[in-house]
Amino acid sequence: MKKNYLISTGGSGGHVILAIILHEHLVNEANVIISSDKRGLKYLEKNYDCEIINTPKLNSYLLLPFNLIVIFFLTIKSFFLLKTKKIEKLFSTGGYMSLPVILAARLLNLKIYLLEPNQVLGRANKFFLDSCVKIFCYTKNIKNFPLKYKDKIEIIDPLIRENIYKINRSSSQNKKFNILIVGGSQGASIFDETIKKKVLNISKKFPIRIIQQTKEKNISNLKNFYRENNIENIIFDYDPRFEKILIDSDLCITRAGATTLAELSILNIPFIAVPLPSSKDNHQFENANFYRDKDCCWILDQLSFGEKIEELLSDILKNKNDFLKKKENLKKLNFKNTY
Repeated sequence: MKKNYLISTGGSGGHVILAIILHEHLVNEANVIISSDKRGLKYLEKNYDCEIINTPKLNSYLLLPFNLIVIFFLTIKSFFLLKTKKIEKLFSTGGYMSLPVILAARLLNLKIYLLEPNQVLGRANKFFLDSCVKIFCYTKNIKNFPLKYKDKIEIIDPLIRENIYKINRSSSQNKKFNILIVGGSQGASIFDETIKKKVLNISKKFPIRIIQQTKEKNISNLKNFYRENNIENIIFDYDPRFEKILIDSDLCITRAGATTLAELSILNIPFIAVPLPSSKDNHQFENANFYRDKDCCWILDQLSFGEKIEELLSDILKNKNDFLKKKENLKKLNFKNTY
């Protein structure tokens, strides 16, 4: 008889994609349920056994008393969910969304496993280190990690979707230089407003094609702008078949979520990272800096992005030596990684 596991996730696409990958790895040995808040449902297809635990954001002090009451009742709901489904192991992808589920798992004395893909230990994961059996990480050198819990770290290769490993990048027939722009699951207005003007200038000097992820409401605006200026483009919102977008990509301009960078890295796609300044404990910068230290990418500060991105793109397209060097370094970094 199969065991019963639950994966707690939610919030951003980065958290939920990790849960989906973990589900792929565990589903052959166990019955796997995913719990998520309502925001995370956008990234989950209907064929998953999913339960809604809609944890409120905890960053508003004005709403804190109300939120604590909500979390109390969600913990009770999670308790009966775990007990009714006879869950034996709980896996958490981090974030405040997992708080009531982990609290309930502690009450039931279940085995708890945490996942930390970032180069900085998340606050929720730090809070529950004492309760977990193991925390799965991509490196031992995680910032803000308490020394007394170092023995709980289990190093794993970055969790990447199986389809990413199956991509045949040599199949691309497009002769233009393909620039992929990824604002992340929450979108990035700086990419929408600033970069299109810079792309227009670049397109007058180099043959390029733009592949850009944006919020749904911005798709028409960007499509019209690129079409009016004769710039070949593909504009999309969240796409669960993101691997098909990556096939033709030569260079990526992106935020620095751990999963996005890991996928680009596996596919040897050099990237220009623009870390989100408001990311907790500056973890996006640290994620990108891991690759920059290995000369696999460039990093631009958001404040200077508009000023420097055109010059950097021109340098990359004018002299490909640095670009090709970074591709080779990515290849060396990932040659052992397998699904």
